Amino acid sequence: MAEKKVSILVVDDETAFLQVVESLLENEGYSVSTAIDGVAAINLLQQKTFDVVLLDIKLPRVDGIEVLKFIHEHFLNTQVIMLTGVHDIKTAVECMNLGAFNYVTKPYSADELLRTIERAVEQKRLRIENKALRSELSRHVFADNIIGESKSMLELLNIAAKVAPTDSPVLIQGASGTGKELIAHFVHKNSQRSDKQFVALNCASIPENLLESELFGHEKGAFTDAHQTKQGIVEIADGGTLFLDEIGEISLTLQPKLLRFLQTGEFRRVGGNKTLRSDVRVISATNKNLIDEVSLGRFREDLMYRINVITLNVPSLKDRKEDIPLLVDYFLKNRVRPRGLIMIEPKALELLMKYDWPGNVRELENVIERASILCKDNLIRVEDISLPIGLRSAIQKEAPRDVSGIQIGAAVPIREIEKAHIAAVLNSVGWNKNVAAKILEISLKTLYTKIQQYNITKPE
Repeated sequence: MAEKKVSILVVDDETAFLQVVESLLENEGYSVSTAIDGVAAINLLQQKTFDVVLLDIKLPRVDGIEVLKFIHEHFLNTQVIMLTGVHDIKTAVECMNLGAFNYVTKPYSADELLRTIERAVEQKRLRIENKALRSELSRHVFADNIIGESKSMLELLNIAAKVAPTDSPVLIQGASGTGKELIAHFVHKNSQRSDKQFVALNCASIPENLLESELFGHEKGAFTDAHQTKQGIVEIADGGTLFLDEIGEISLTLQPKLLRFLQTGEFRRVGGNKTLRSDVRVISATNKNLIDEVSLGRFREDLMYRINVITLNVPSLKDRKEDIPLLVDYFLKNRVRPRGLIMIEPKALELLMKYDWPGNVRELENVIERASILCKDNLIRVEDISLPIGLRSAIQKEAPRDVSGIQIGAAVPIREIEKAHIAAVLNSVGWNKNVAAKILEISLKTLYTKIQQYNITKPE
């Protein structure tokens, strides 16, 4: 069965502009409809489903903002790209806060317009693909602050939701700053112990000689300064969930005692000889590879198998960059000190999307908080973003470069430069077409077309 064409509605009151854009998009294989005002656009939207709408802000009869609100209310899967003059950029950014995907300024670049449309189409595809996962998750209770609609994040939550009703130990693995404790809260809130306490302990934040006392408690006089009997967190958490963060930091001397507790539910306070019991569901987390730690003799193999009956791997932010706009929006609305509505321009968001975020979500939150304090007119721009790399200047001013021996600006056809650039990117990634398409910011289908069109071949 032939693949259905992507349908686009172009709304603008300039007839010449409509004709040029219609011709451009039809040559790219899109199905195109046009409207010259807001009323005509709304009428067409009620007659036919569109994947993307290119929408001018200033329209007769009903303006673009009202049309955008209509689309956002009735057609959630339709992606809207605002068309605006250079003097209306702030309005366009406000439209993005009303649900628009992005904006393109006039006079537009054909390449920029096509790339923006391709990204919008991909965003719609991901939205529909993730709806099934979201519907499965809709009956579950979400932990506060879990933000993400990427496939990897939804799949993680789907597994966590299935694990939650059991009492099996869970090990959450992931780099620092990915939100492992949020996932632990999610498991607890959807467990049969959700009405009981959730008690967390960061094993890396407590000195080794005090960790056993923190876990299991101590009797009066057990050691210097033990002036009274103290309950440990395993006792406090009785009936609920015990979350042991950074469990890979527990010393080899304490690991056997923790293992025995996990196996039997029994423990003794430091300095005590009475055996006590506690019924807890244990969730652990670590940013270390415990298999490597076992091979290095720093972690007991039997304890590793005991705590990771179920393993949940939290993706790093670099592996779910499509969640960055959602996270930024959340931080601006919930974590920034109130100074009115703060927005972010697309170039600044593009900068955030290109960074790999070694500090993950925590680093992103800090960057957004700083930018919101430094920005002017409540709009975050590229110059407000502080990152420890040279990305900002690269985006602000992309200098011409040689491409496979062809000098930018030389008297050669543009298609030769494009051919050379595509070939160079393919060679640099070992002809991994998925990766190359992402670098080139084109769809995989377009890349295959370009390879065939330019007769680009893989070197021997």
